[in-house]
Formats: sequence, structure tokens, C-alpha cells
Amino acid sequence: MKANNRLVKRAGALVLCGALAASTFLMSAGAVNTNVTAQLSPNINVVVDGTTRTFYNAGGTEVHPIVYNGTTYLPLRAIGELMGKNVNWDQSSMTASLGGTRTDGGVAGTPDNTTVTQNVSAVISTDITVTVDGVVRTFSNANGTTVYPLVYNGSIYLPLRAIGNLMGKNVGWDGSTSTATLSSDGPVITDADSFGNGNNTGNTGNTGNTGNTGLITADQAKSKALAHAGLSSSQVTFVQAKLEWDDGIQIYDVEFYTSDYKEYDYEVNAKTGDILSFDYDADYYTPPANQTGTTISRDKAISIALSYVSGATQSNVRSCKLDRDDGRMEYEVEIVYGTMEYDFEIDAYTGTVISRDSDSIYD
Repeated sequence: MKANNRLVKRAGALVLCGALAASTFLMSAGAVNTNVTAQLSPNINVVVDGTTRTFYNAGGTEVHPIVYNGTTYLPLRAIGELMGKNVNWDQSSMTASLGGTRTDGGVAGTPDNTTVTQNVSAVISTDITVTVDGVVRTFSNANGTTVYPLVYNGSIYLPLRAIGNLMGKNVGWDGSTSTATLSSDGPVITDADSFGNGNNTGNTGNTGNTGNTGLITADQAKSKALAHAGLSSSQVTFVQAKLEWDDGIQIYDVEFYTSDYKEYDYEVNAKTGDILSFDYDADYYTPPANQTGTTISRDKAISIALSYVSGATQSNVRSCKLDRDDGRMEYEVEIVYGTMEYDFEIDAYTGTVISRDSDSIYD
């Protein structure tokens, strides 16, 4: 029997030489495996320190998160890229190791836009050991129950909560956009296992947040943006209200447009509800056919711009100039008030605000 086992392992090691080139891993004949049905979930976004990440195998094929028993898993190769470490596999000891400094960047590939959420066959293996810089690591869910690696399509996957622990990052989840976040300074989600979709039991509710994170909801962010724009929900169509990271803070990126195609873009502080920046653009604005005659005065243009910046006065106006853009005459007005800079484009004949936006003066 021992001789047979040695032969099995040697054969596996030979096969592994080719498998490693494709970033796949083999299980030994004696592995303790449990066949399970998991869910391949291309709809889940993974954002690391504010950047959305896409992962590929060695052959350039995009790989997607997997959800099993309410836990979201990512492939070990992706984890190595995130941590900047090399990934190796020892078939004889069934050990996956992450260590050293990765010298190559992430694998490039072609995005996969055809895969849909679907059930797939996978294996939970208790026989696989994972080491990081030579130290054996074990993983558990929020309840302290041990969670084992998952194997799908020849690749090892680890739970997202474990990845956060390995990277020393906090894990967050926005159920409204199916976005998992890993960040050095974000809020900690202690139940980071209830991610994903399908039959998971996470606290996604209908607010766009999970658990008691101290963040406003996506609906509240929409209301803040609408109030700032002076519009109601019945007057607009929302494109998104997406929770994401920007310069170390969580924000809602809110976008909507009106029936006459005026577009609004807002960044709303997810903790305080403050409007951090906004952009308004009448993309389909058409100037009057007969743009001749007398333009409105410079003072009138300034007055129109000031009407949109509560509390600002003439002293806050930094510039106002008459210019021609895309064949139309317009005033370009810049106002600095508090910590914000406001920029306006105003039709020089009608006084219509063509575009307006604001940003922090510290950006």
C-alpha cells in the first residue's frame, strides 16, 4: 500500500509540472474531500484599496469569485498577486505556499463578459495545507468554525475573510452592488462570510450595506444628491449609487439623469452624507438657433453662479470670462468658497447653466 501511495504521489508530481503552468493544483489520492455544489459568481466585484481588481489564470482566462455556504472565495493565484508573493505547490505534502517577493505583475488577459452566475461542482479539501512565509495558516469564519480551502476546476480558492486576515486588511461588503472591499483603513465587517448571492444569509437587506458599519445607505446617499440638485426621485432615472473607496474614505458614487438628458454625478461621503463633489452637464443642451444680439452682463452671469453656492458672495468669485465653446458664447465662472471650488459654464445669451461642478480645493 505504501509503495502504491508513493507511485501515486510521484505520478501526481509529474502531472503537476504541466499543471503549474496553468496555475492548477492536484489533490492526492488520499485527500479528505467533500464534493459540494458552489456558485460561480462573476457579478461580484472585488475592490482593493479603492481599485477594482480582475483576476486571470496563467493562460489569460479571467477567473471569478465563488460562493459556497454563504462564503465568498477567491483563487490562490489572485491572492498571491494581491499580496505581492509567489505561489508554489508541493504535491508530495499537499502544501500551497505563498512567500518571497513577486517579481512579475499580474497576469494580463481578456475580460470574460459571457459567464453568468451558475452552480458548479467543487471540492472542499481538509488535506491541503497553506503556508505564508513558512508559517502554516488555518482559517475560520466569524463563528470560529474552521473553513477549509475549496478546489474548483483544478485551482485552490480561499475565503475572502481569510484573505483579509492574510493581507492585514479590513473586509467590507456592499450588497446593493455585490462589491467586496479590502482596505487598510475601512470599517471592519466582522461577519465577512455572509457575502455573495443566491442562498447566502448576509445582512444585505435593501439598504446597500451590511451590518452596523456606521455608513449611510445607498438610498440615503441618493436622497442627499437629489436634495442638492433640487430634484425628486420621480424626476430622474438613476444609473448607479455605488459604494467605493476614494483617497482612503468610503463614498457613494451617485449618477442620475433627467428626462431632458441633464446628467448629474455626485460623490457623497458614506459616513457623514456630505456632498464631496458633484458634476452637472446638459450634454444635449442646444443653444438658441439665433445666437445674436446682446449677451447677459458679466455681473448677471456671476449672480446666476452664486445662486447655486449658498453663502458665497462676490468676494468668493475668482474669475468670470466670456468665451466661445462649441460654437456658442458662454461665461466661465469660478468660485472658491470654504474648502470647495465651483466651476460653471453659462450660456451668454439665455443665462442657462450648461454645466457646473465642484471639487475640494485640497484634491
